[in-house]
Amino acid sequence: MIRVKITRTRGSSPRETGAAMFVTPGAVQGTIGGGQLEYMAIDRARQMLARGEAQAMMDVPLGPEIGQCCGGRVELSLTRISQAPAAPDHPQVLIFGAGHVGRALARALALLPLRPILIDQRASELAQATGESRLTPLPEAQIRNAPLGTSHVIVTHDHALDFLLAAEALRRMDAPYIGMIGSKTKLAQFRRFARAQGLGTDRLTCPIGTGWSRDKRPEIIAAFTAAEIIGRLTETVSPFEKYSCDS
Repeated sequence: MIRVKITRTRGSSPRETGAAMFVTPGAVQGTIGGGQLEYMAIDRARQMLARGEAQAMMDVPLGPEIGQCCGGRVELSLTRISQAPAAPDHPQVLIFGAGHVGRALARALALLPLRPILIDQRASELAQATGESRLTPLPEAQIRNAPLGTSHVIVTHDHALDFLLAAEALRRMDAPYIGMIGSKTKLAQFRRFARAQGLGTDRLTCPIGTGWSRDKRPEIIAAFTAAEIIGRLTETVSPFEKYSCDS
């Protein structure tokens, strides 16, 4: 296969330096931004495969001549490699509660460069889920033993359990995102609960997924929560800003 990697950008470009994709005769994994730039790179990579070439470079202006309007310039390196790339080590997101919102959130996060794991004490709820899941009587232990940089989303069926898990997550100073489903009243109650344990709540997002919409359908809450999480993890502009080549 051929690895196509962005080695330099000047001006606006659809992806950042270091972005890569992998091209075989019949498939493509990853993206360098789509559009005509990507089509040209795929075509050149397949020429290399057909001709037995090992290395090539491309310097592509992103202007009207190739049907793109970013206006910048991108340099690409194309390299033949003999092994498929290893599966990326995506950041974990532990989702506590396999009800309607939890299952919808797991589906939404599975489309992103994240590793969602659905956790519940109820086998019947986990049986309705897809993707990675864990059945456990002690969900708080999953927080204590989570790898560094794990995010936590708490959407269980039990307010007391939510409070226990949220407090446990707040003790993990490495967690980039901690979210809990709820209302302003629930948040006020939790703040009193946390204060009694000497915990601050500034790092807690509650309610989740409602900053831009009051729609309470599980799929809508999940979509906005997924945007909150990926926005926090990438520390970029708001995920709700209109896409542009400069983003």
